[in-house]
Amino acid sequence: MLSSRAKLIRLMAFDVDGVMTDGGLYLSDSGEEFKRFNALDGHGLKMLRASGIEVAIITGRTSRCVASRAQNLGILHVFQGVENKLDAMLGLLDRLKLTRDAAAYMGDDVVDLTVMRHVGLAISVPESPQLVREHSDYVTQCHGGHGAVREACELVMSAQGTLDAQLAPYLK
Repeated sequence: MLSSRAKLIRLMAFDVDGVMTDGGLYLSDSGEEFKRFNALDGHGLKMLRASGIEVAIITGRTSRCVASRAQNLGILHVFQGVENKLDAMLGLLDRLKLTRDAAAYMGDDVVDLTVMRHVGLAISVPESPQLVREHSDYVTQCHGGHGAVREACELVMSAQGTLDAQLAPYLK
């Protein structure tokens, strides 16, 4: 069941805080926000894109460091300050001419449930509330900000038979 769902994915969208990061919010005295991203996750996202999957970020918060990280990774679909994540996802699916079954979303909290319940593959992290884990098709072994995104990317690539090709250049 999980593998058959993952085979259909053409778009994979991610929340940021608690998924791409450990969920901590680091604020300076001047109000500047800092986030810690995982390099392994970043390379997983690059490999996912190289395998032909569209990648998106849909997050409720707005942060310059998220825009910078997305640009660094070549992620073109970035939605920040989003109050209704489902509307953002449906709009992106419409623009890309994809069905809900072709989309995956990785979130970590109840605000992500509206999207997670309307896509073909819902993924969360171990520290998600029980309700979120119950509505997930897959809960990663790795924690948010500590390889969970990489694990999710590799899950999809493995199901689609593209993971070996993405790893091959490093095995020469």
